[in-house]
Amino acid sequence: MGEHATLSASSAYRWLKCTPAPRLEQQFQEQSSVFAEEGTAAHTLSEYKLKTYLGQTLNRPESDFDSEELDTYTDSYVNYAKELIAEARNRCKDSIILVEQRLDFSKYVPSGFGTGDLVIVSDEILDICDLKYGKGVEVSAENNPQMKLYALGALGLFDSLYDIKTIRMSICQPRLENISVSEITVGKLIEWAETELKEKANLAIKGEGDFQAGEHCRFCKARHTCRARADSFLEIAKCDFKLPSLLTDDEIASLLEKTNQISNWAADVWAYATDMAITQNKSWTGYKLVESRSNRKYINEESVSKTLTDAGIVDIYKQSLIGISEMERKLGKKKFSELLSALIEKPLGKPTLVKDSDKRSEIKTNTAEADFKK
Repeated sequence: MGEHATLSASSAYRWLKCTPAPRLEQQFQEQSSVFAEEGTAAHTLSEYKLKTYLGQTLNRPESDFDSEELDTYTDSYVNYAKELIAEARNRCKDSIILVEQRLDFSKYVPSGFGTGDLVIVSDEILDICDLKYGKGVEVSAENNPQMKLYALGALGLFDSLYDIKTIRMSICQPRLENISVSEITVGKLIEWAETELKEKANLAIKGEGDFQAGEHCRFCKARHTCRARADSFLEIAKCDFKLPSLLTDDEIASLLEKTNQISNWAADVWAYATDMAITQNKSWTGYKLVESRSNRKYINEESVSKTLTDAGIVDIYKQSLIGISEMERKLGKKKFSELLSALIEKPLGKPTLVKDSDKRSEIKTNTAEADFKK
């Protein structure tokens, strides 16, 4: 396992909000997951593809996750990276391209370092590009502390060699078809580092400051027994415990029923808020009503089978007609569209309440229920 920084760039969104968290997390063992291993495989394959494109001779890596899907999605990231590289080379013939580059930002964060997936250094613009292979949460580059820390590390290496004015931070999340881009001037980045980052990093490295619960707790290793996180729920449940940093086993046992009640209560509140938004045109601050995601389906499988058989296409069954995505890969998008577009439908998704930041378009509440029932 590689060296790991206490105040890593990837966890900066957490320790900037909850400065004591990194030291608390040290009480817990590092745990891997199939998702993390899959992400590592994607990064390794992407590194190989980019370095091969840049002229290096390497052996193609192998992993348990090798598949057509992995190949396709890493190609999407690499193709985007190639566009950034080509643009930089057109702008500056002496551009420097770095893949999986160690970046040291310890000037602002004690012992701070990380690894940039792609760093492109040229006059005017410094590009920091990061591959996110997960598909659970869409990640934005806007005000992203991980990307800003990478940018600080890259500036430390190259600011004296190039006339860099703008940092362009890009996150490519191919499995969600998400490419998020944000820009910040060098001056604004340094101002953030000096006025906010330094102070919080110095608190975090010493385990000082106040515990703060929130969405940033999602991947914290102490999230299951963190006192501050529990208190944020227990305030609702009107429970009262002593004040150590972590809950005891007995407290956890007594908490199980309470958390079940809180979960049920939260589900009831969410269902109520959604119903009011749909039926009463109720607007909730920070939320909106959108159409939930739905899957395509065959309108009539017999018609699909006959259309394809008449076109001379075979092997379209397993136990039943193969799924739409597999069929599209088998036929190719063009032929799939020519033969089956009239035989495929995508039902309306059920109206659902989401945060305003969700990219889906807001639907009109006075027609949402009627449209869905139709």
